[in-house]
Amino acid sequence: MTEAWPDLSIVIVSWNTRDLLDACLVSIRAIPDAVTREVIVVDNASTDGTAEMVRDDHPDVSLIANEENRGYAAGNNQGIALAAGRDVLLLNPDIVVLEGALDTLAGLLDDRPQVGAVAPRLVLMDGSTQASCRSFPTPDVVLYEALGLSRLFPRSRRFGKYRMTWWDYDDERPVDQPMASALLLRGEALEQVGGMDEDFPIFFNDVDLCKRLWEAGWEVWYTPGASMVHVGGASTRQARRRMIVESHRSFEFFYRKHYRGRISWWSYWMALGLLRLGFRLRLLGHDFRRMLSR
Repeated sequence: MTEAWPDLSIVIVSWNTRDLLDACLVSIRAIPDAVTREVIVVDNASTDGTAEMVRDDHPDVSLIANEENRGYAAGNNQGIALAAGRDVLLLNPDIVVLEGALDTLAGLLDDRPQVGAVAPRLVLMDGSTQASCRSFPTPDVVLYEALGLSRLFPRSRRFGKYRMTWWDYDDERPVDQPMASALLLRGEALEQVGGMDEDFPIFFNDVDLCKRLWEAGWEVWYTPGASMVHVGGASTRQARRRMIVESHRSFEFFYRKHYRGRISWWSYWMALGLLRLGFRLRLLGHDFRRMLSR
């Protein structure tokens, strides 16, 4: 910790990502950004020596070593509860923070008091920009995705609405839901809406958080002025089939929480039916590919 009350508290939830987390922590320490920061790592019972690495190599980092895997949402809430910073940066362990990113994100919150959260540009290992922002999954976009219209007309603002394939990532703008792989939350906004809903243990907790921010009157932004490198999927790749099941369960729960009773009954059940069909097809595809690889 740089001082008693840092500008940022950086919360990182890890699970068996020791080497990636080490690189992430080194990058945070190395950058000369002016914002003061503390780092909190919540380790979800890793078996690869993650907690030991943090204790031995990063003694300045606050470590919460869980004895069981409590999930991504609960882990973030543990870190948020410990945070002393004015604002909170949620960060995945497979992120490398680049110089200037923290100052740029913090500066945007300072310049725009209506913004409750802001996300940076995520750069993949090949140097390309990751498609990290989406709209909320309203019934119309579920239909466009199911019918393949989003893939047929990716440049259409209507049919490409969900994945925002019509949009240029060089454009700074409000977005419904950026990925929480790197998401800076204004402390005031976080205090108002609360932390992550732990009924979404792995997936859709960030979508739900962004939805609650917007509904509370806060804006969520993306800025290309801050960049971070994202390896991607380091934890979820370790249990792929279970992640598909959990993703679908969370998607359905998100629909029940935010849309049931708020939209027409026929659009609600149409969307759920399409989601369930898509889930079955996705699971069959996964199992078929696994069978062929044996």
